[in-house]
Amino acid sequence: MSAPRAWQGVRNILCVRLDNLGDVLMTTPAIRALRRAAGDGRITLLASHAGAALGPHLPDLDDVIAYDAPWVKNAAGDPAGDRRMIDTLRRRNFDAAVIFTVYSQSSLPAALMCRLAGIPAVLAHARENPYRLLSHWVRDPEPARHVRHEVRRQLDLVATVGATCADTRLAFATCDADRLALGGILAAHGVRADQGWIVAHCGASAASRRYRPALYARALSMLHECGLKIVLTGTADERALTAAIRMQCEVRSHIVDLAGRLGLGELACLIEDARLLITNNTGPAHIAAAVGTPLVDLYALTNPQHSPWQVPHRLLYHDVPCRNCYSSVCREGTHACLEGVDPQRVVAAVHELLERQPERPSAPLAD
Repeated sequence: MSAPRAWQGVRNILCVRLDNLGDVLMTTPAIRALRRAAGDGRITLLASHAGAALGPHLPDLDDVIAYDAPWVKNAAGDPAGDRRMIDTLRRRNFDAAVIFTVYSQSSLPAALMCRLAGIPAVLAHARENPYRLLSHWVRDPEPARHVRHEVRRQLDLVATVGATCADTRLAFATCDADRLALGGILAAHGVRADQGWIVAHCGASAASRRYRPALYARALSMLHECGLKIVLTGTADERALTAAIRMQCEVRSHIVDLAGRLGLGELACLIEDARLLITNNTGPAHIAAAVGTPLVDLYALTNPQHSPWQVPHRLLYHDVPCRNCYSSVCREGTHACLEGVDPQRVVAAVHELLERQPERPSAPLAD
């Protein structure tokens, strides 16, 4: 598809993706398509502080601006900060902006910000008529006609202005400095580079997407037989969760708890060099997809759009009538879509993926 006239010769593009880290990762193929279309032009990402942390690891970006928008869940809200952000965008003199959203979000608050910042060409999905807030309006077909994977949704959006690419993998570039730092941390916890390990990331930002700690503990205990270390990861706020899981394990000699001890780059290296990741539907699942690590995804049926993209995986869930609820808290109070997953299914999925994948060579972590 050829680019509309207003997008021909665009040199300074703002990509707006204001929700979570995983959402930014699922947008990286579309950003790559914009990079191919813009050539040596400049591409800037406007993201939440959580999403902006990805900046050093996304090679198709030239710059990142961190902004917690008041129309996105859990944002603090600061009217003075909103005005400062409009001024910042105006000073950057962007030729065009692309607003990336899931279909349950409105693109119009961000579109208004772009208009106030004087950005002439603005592309986004919108269900309602945006009038002059969007110069390039793509009517949102979801969920009325169909529901696409989140990656495909964003690729389809940028294709309407002529931005395409053959490589549709997620992007995350790990670096030697992070891998070296990780090597020191692992060595301090008795994990050797030649041992091999499985990463278990047991948290998630939404309560509705968390497999119960006691069920994780049963699965991880049974995985003692596979002969691999299990490395627990999580944020500093999830240390109590990982400690509780480890304490509930009947066998725990193979389990190492690194929650709160890894930066984003170190976490990505740990996942990249792992044999496998076990996790919920959360950011590290998309990191695994980006670095090519197979995963077992305990996939709460809250949203069908976020399954692992282009990587070997197993989705584990129990089907329920309330599927696709898009809720951060289980409305039924049962968590049945995850509670119905027996830990033995987790163990079986791990063994199946380990048997089907060639053993991944361990990177030299530290001398």
